[in-house]
Formats: sequence, C-alpha cells, structure tokens
Amino acid sequence: MSRLLLGHFPRSLLHAPLRRTTSIRTYASATPQFDWQDPLLSKTLLTSEEIAIGETAERYCQERLLPRVLQAYRDENYDPLILREMGELGLLGATIEGYGCAGVSTVAGGLITRAVERVDSGYRSGMSVQSSLVMGGIHEFGPEELKERLLPGMARGEILGAFGLTEPNHGSDPGSMETVARAHPSKKGVYLLSGTKTWITNSPIADVLLVWAKLETTGKIRGFVVERKDCPTGTLETPAIKNKNGLRASITGMIQMEDCPVREENMFPDVEGLKGPFACLNSARYGIALGTMGALEDCISRARNYALERKQFKGNPLAKYQLVQKKLADAITDSIYGTLAAIQVGRLKDEGKATPEMISLIKRQNCDRALHNARVLQEIFGGNAVSDEYGIGRHVANLYVTQTYEGQSDIHSLILGRAITGVQAFA
Repeated sequence: MSRLLLGHFPRSLLHAPLRRTTSIRTYASATPQFDWQDPLLSKTLLTSEEIAIGETAERYCQERLLPRVLQAYRDENYDPLILREMGELGLLGATIEGYGCAGVSTVAGGLITRAVERVDSGYRSGMSVQSSLVMGGIHEFGPEELKERLLPGMARGEILGAFGLTEPNHGSDPGSMETVARAHPSKKGVYLLSGTKTWITNSPIADVLLVWAKLETTGKIRGFVVERKDCPTGTLETPAIKNKNGLRASITGMIQMEDCPVREENMFPDVEGLKGPFACLNSARYGIALGTMGALEDCISRARNYALERKQFKGNPLAKYQLVQKKLADAITDSIYGTLAAIQVGRLKDEGKATPEMISLIKRQNCDRALHNARVLQEIFGGNAVSDEYGIGRHVANLYVTQTYEGQSDIHSLILGRAITGVQAFA
C-alpha cells in the first residue's frame, strides 16, 4: 500500500489506545430527517474514536477491496497481500492490547468487520480468522514467548494464520474430534499430531496453524500452534478446497497431519477441553454478527438503487410499487435492529458482562435475517439477479455460509434453548 494511501487513513486513530469516553456524537437539527442508511441513528451510540475507526475501514474497503472483489470471486482467488494492507492500517487483531495491535473497543472491532463484509463475506472471513481466531487465541491462551514472537508479525499481516477445529466427520460436534497428539517416542518436549481438519479458511497460505487435538494420554483437547517452517516434508499438507458456491473470494482448505512435530512450548499451557476453541469462536462470532449487517446494508443499497432506476409498467420506477417498498422496509428494520443489538453486546463484552448465550443470540439472529432479507431483496432484480455484476447474488451465496459456519444457526438455537430451560438437547 502506498504512503499516499496511508495518508488518507490516519494510522494513529487505530494504534493509539481507544479512550474509554462516555461522550457520544450528537445530531443537532431543527427538523430531524429520517436517514434510511442509519434509521435509528446508531452512530449516536458510538464514541468519536469508534466513528473514525469505522470510517477509516470503510474508506479502505470501498477504495481498495470493492474494485477487485468481482474478479476475485469469479476466479476463486484470494490475494494474501490484502492482509498486509489491513495490517498496515492496524485492522488486524485490532481489539488486542499491545504486541503491535491497536487495542480498540469490541464495538470498534465489529465496525471493522462490518466495513469489510459490506464488500464481501469472504474478505471478512480471511480477516476474522487471522484476527479473532488465531491472534485472539494466542493472545488469550498462549505463553508469553509465543505472543511476543508471533503476534507483532501477524498484526502486520506478515505472518498468516489458520484455525483448525472442524473435521470431516465432526462439524457441529467438535468434542468428538479424532485428531490426536502423542508424545514423541524419542524427542523430549515434542508432540506428534495426526489427523485431518477441513473447511479451514487460510490454511493453504498459513504460516501458523492453531490446531486443536486430543492428548493421547488424557483424551483432553489442547491447543497447538503448528509452524509450517518446522514441519518436515510429508508431515503437514494443506490442500485447497476448490469449486465452492460461496466465499469464493477467500481461500479455504484442509489441514492434513501425519506425525507432525510441535514443540511443547507451542502448546497452550493452561486451557483444556472445548473452553479454548469456544472462547476464540465467541470473539469471531461477534465479528460475524456485526459483519453480516454490513453485507445486508450493501444489499439494501443495491436494491434501492436498482428499484429507483429500473422502469417497468408505464415507465414507473420499481420503487413506486408497494411490494418493493415492503421488502426494503423489512430489510432496513432487521438491519438496524441487528446493529443495535450487536453494539449493546459489544459494550457488555468490554465490561465483562457478556455471556456466550448473548453471542449465540446475535450471531444466530443477524445471520438468519441477513440471509433472509438478501434473498428477498434479490427478487427486486428479477432475472438480472442472475448476473454477478449486480452483486446481490454473491452476497446471498456468502450469507448462506455465514449462517452455517462457526455454529450453524440451529446449534445456536439449542444453546439458547438450554439457557432458557436448563435442559440439554444436544444428545
């Protein structure tokens, strides 16, 4: 990224610690006007720093990501330099304090994901895996040596990460994973990992892979940071999964390990069981909850513009007709409700008051409503929706995936049902 471009995006806004201020942006007007792009004035709930961060991310995404997304989606191609560009702006691991990260609020981090997903869910997925799943996991559970050695490079986008939890036979049931870590028979302080992970964003290009495996001796799930440079030939393979229907602008693959060596220092020392991966997932799920609102907002904008420009039936714009207006009204209602809910949960998270069930609630609801409304808004385009140049079909395909991964919608329903009733329905 050129220095000229960096001049448009004040890096100090992102790398200076966010001041926890109670001041909010106010709107002064003698005659308030309805803003269809922010129907309930959600910006009044944001600090000036959060607004600046969101605007920085929006400008980068619209100027640098949007012009290349269509061809990237067509070619099923992801450019790893995108993460370097994001790193230069301080967008990676933005909520982490120290280690070259910005240390911004949870809401500010969500505004970044919203800006990226407004362009494409695949771009947001690549960023979320780097930031929330891998960097967040290392920061939360890794030893200090690992944090100091890896996090600054990851924050700059120079070291790329992948998160290995899902397996071919165990998607929504990670507790049944088959990947095993056993002590090396002759080398003290080394574990050998064997198993397969699948549907892993960034795995073909990752330098470090946060892999969850069961210790052979205890059966307990532990986290291991696998560094590709330390893996002998034949012990680690990360083939790409091609011909996807969605998230084609991100890169997805597998992690195949056969006695893959990992030093004991690269194992998370204190966390075991599913607590570790679920903590990482909760952070990423929050980003998805606000991110999908960005995708929905883009669908609304595209549908509105099309409805105003497209003339049908005696030269009237489609926007004149009641069914079209209802579709738009339903969509902006779900969009702003989802945004407000996500802001509230972000505030509670920073105050230490958020529960995993709150994350499940907004992840489930926002993904469901984003997908539903995107599909309905697609109808406004008629047959033209089939053309990828209109963009909305790409969002629909992507949003189906966001509803499915990091906890499929029905799984989050069961999490909420358990919290409501106290009765476990998973088994």
